[in-house]
Amino acid sequence: MKQKIKRAFLDTEDGQILYRIGGEGDPLLLLHMNPRSSDEYRELMPLLVKNRRVIAMDLMGFGDSDKPPRMYTIADYAKTVIALLDELGIKKTSIFGNHTGAFVAGEVAVAYSDRIEKLILGNVAGFGEGGQAELLRRFDEGFKIKEDGSHLMERWLARSRYVGSAELNHRWVLDDLKCFGHPLYAVWAVGNYCLDAPERFRSIHCPTLIIWGMDDMKEFERQSLAKVKDRYFLSQSIPHGKVVEFEEGTICMMNQIPEQVGTVVIDFLNN
Repeated sequence: MKQKIKRAFLDTEDGQILYRIGGEGDPLLLLHMNPRSSDEYRELMPLLVKNRRVIAMDLMGFGDSDKPPRMYTIADYAKTVIALLDELGIKKTSIFGNHTGAFVAGEVAVAYSDRIEKLILGNVAGFGEGGQAELLRRFDEGFKIKEDGSHLMERWLARSRYVGSAELNHRWVLDDLKCFGHPLYAVWAVGNYCLDAPERFRSIHCPTLIIWGMDDMKEFERQSLAKVKDRYFLSQSIPHGKVVEFEEGTICMMNQIPEQVGTVVIDFLNN
């Protein structure tokens, strides 16, 4: 029988958070990248809910969650994770974060270690000072609505090299458009957290899986955000972590190769 995935909202003092939930068994929380939403896991969730209770939330400021009343830090995002777990009565969970979601997941594992069973970190880049400056520059630039509508085509073309299909690109652009006219909250959060991440992550002791899509990492280098080799800060900070690399994995890998990602994730969680 096919497991149904439902949508629901969590009320917080800073607004509502949308989350998707389905399946039964041990819990697994999924955290998306910027500027995506829980839609990033649309292909992956049906594979994971066969054996687990899976929750994917839209981070505040993204998707169908409310825009927060102030700039959120990674620590603030981690608190919203705990608020959702408390709402669902989940004492301990495994957590899988990709890109921005991975920084949040790592902070949850540091600040709330008693709530985490296993940790999966996807596509964490080693930004360094140069990458941090570029992140904050992009935050200042933001997504701006243009009178001639050219911002629509700009977002459509932004990922044309690797997105793979018009349908998937359309979904990404819809998430993009929900951010227009507002700050890129998570870009600011990661920009102010990334230089502290190596030391923070040294406190992670739970079983950890580190996933990298190599085309994704190369794209960061092409955009002068992070050097491919600098990603190793993560495996150095978490030396007990198991590392899996997907050579063809792009920034869209959760949508493009869900079976491959799902197999690795399920094997790690079950073993």
